[in-house]
Amino acid sequence: MEKDLKRINKFLSEAGYCSRREADKLIEAGRVTINGVIPEKGTKISSDDEVHVDGNLIYNNKIEFVYLAFNKPIGIVCTTDTRVEKDNIIDFINYPKRIFPIGRLDKPSEGLILLTDDGDIVNKILRASNNHEKEYIVKVDQPISQTFIQRMSSGIPILDTVTKKCVVEKLSTYEFKIILTQGLNRQIRRMCEYLNYDVLSLKRIRIMNIPLDMPSGEYRELTKDEFSKLNALLEDSTKNHHQNHIPNTIKRKK
Repeated sequence: MEKDLKRINKFLSEAGYCSRREADKLIEAGRVTINGVIPEKGTKISSDDEVHVDGNLIYNNKIEFVYLAFNKPIGIVCTTDTRVEKDNIIDFINYPKRIFPIGRLDKPSEGLILLTDDGDIVNKILRASNNHEKEYIVKVDQPISQTFIQRMSSGIPILDTVTKKCVVEKLSTYEFKIILTQGLNRQIRRMCEYLNYDVLSLKRIRIMNIPLDMPSGEYRELTKDEFSKLNALLEDSTKNHHQNHIPNTIKRKK
């Protein structure tokens, strides 16, 4: 059936083998075969087809995607460029499949980051980046005042804009919790700097419905329930007229 067909470059990207652009180059170079035949760019495949790159089987009736929650330690860089950064997240995790982080968490920060080889869900999350919640625990260098809490939650002018209103809660003399629905570059640090506070530590403890619940430097797979709820939240953010819509085709293989 037509709806079961998928372009070969999209398949190679979703399988975590390479980007769509790189896939097109491989096809043009004649390094890709479908059922033993060299295809043209734009060729579509079904679940019955077998794809080889340089003679290696890539496709065999099913794709199994990986969805990981990782507790990033301080000092690890969220990049897939293993040539540039020695302490990069990919080498640190050393996962047997090609995976990539969804979004970023800067080098001096720690906590939750999601990784996957599913290009579609990455695009959905990044497109919905101004709608989903990310929760952080932050420690600063001086006592937290009520004025600080009020101003942080109301909006701070940084990077030629004003930050969205957000939830900020004082936890102790030097610590506060903040829930963002924005992903500006070094947003929390810049907001604190504007109010003359320096961030001493910053830990992300939640992304949407996924909590940080593993030790530093360790990762785990998302549960089926977490993955279903994540997809439902993403559907709501792109189709917000369906307030509680849950997709009926969520698939996740162990």
